Amino acid sequence: MKAQDRREWIVNELYRNKKVQVSALAQTFGVSEETVRRDLDKLEKEGLAQKNYGGAVLNAPVNRDPSYASRHDLNLDAKRRIAEHVLALVQSGDSVMADTSSTAFEALRLLTERREGLTLITNSLVALSAFQQSGHRLIGTGGTLGASTSSFVGPDAARTIERYNADVALLGCKALSMHGGICDSNEAEAELKLLMRRQANKVILLADHSKFDRLAFIRLFDFGEIDFVVTDRKPAEEWTEFLRGRGVTVVVGEQDAESEDSGV
Repeated sequence: MKAQDRREWIVNELYRNKKVQVSALAQTFGVSEETVRRDLDKLEKEGLAQKNYGGAVLNAPVNRDPSYASRHDLNLDAKRRIAEHVLALVQSGDSVMADTSSTAFEALRLLTERREGLTLITNSLVALSAFQQSGHRLIGTGGTLGASTSSFVGPDAARTIERYNADVALLGCKALSMHGGICDSNEAEAELKLLMRRQANKVILLADHSKFDRLAFIRLFDFGEIDFVVTDRKPAEEWTEFLRGRGVTVVVGEQDAESEDSGV
C-alpha cells in the first residue's frame, strides 16, 4: 500500500473511532511502526491528527475567521506574485466572479488595471468600493454585510450569484489538504464559494504556499472540481503529482532567484 493510501485509511479510521494505535496500524499495513509514525507525523503537520503515546487522536479543526483587515497584509508579496500570474488566465471582456479573499482582491486590482471591459461579480464590499471608478462593470451580490469580514452573505447574495454564468471564478481558501480537500473557515462565505464554482466556466484557486498541508473547519470541494491552482512557490513533488492526477494545472509565481527569501 502506498503512503498516501495508508494515510487516507488512517484518516478514515480517525473519523470513525477518534483514535488509532501505532502497533495496530503497523500490523494492518504490514509495515514497521517507524513507518506508521512517519505517516502520523505527516497527518499531524496537516492538522488532522494529534500524536500521543502509542498512537494519535483526531485533531478537530478550529473554526477561526479573522477579519479582512487582519488578512490583507499577511503574505502580501506572495499574493501579489500570484495576482501577476492570474493575468494570463483572464482576458479582456471576461465576466469574473470573485470571493472576498485578500488574494482575489490583489488579482482584481491588477485585472482592472490591465484588462478592458470586465464584468466583476463579487460579495466583497472592499472590492466594490476600491474598483467602483475603474471603468469596468461591477455587480454586487447584496445580502447581509459582515462587520469584520466586509462581505455580503445570505440568501440574497446566493440568489444574485445563481443569476449569472461567469467565464472565470477567482476563489481563495484557508487550507489545502490531500486528505481534507480545499477548506475554509466561514460557513456563510463557503456557501457562496460553492455557488461561484458552480456558475463559472473556469475555476481558479488562489493559494499561497502557507495554505498547503493544512486543514480548516469547512471542506469546500475536491481538487477535481477546480481547473487551476495559482501559488507563489513550486509545491512539493508529491503535491505536483497529486494535482496533475486530478486534472489541475499548477501556475507558480515564484520570486526572482536573486531575491532573498523573506519568509512570506
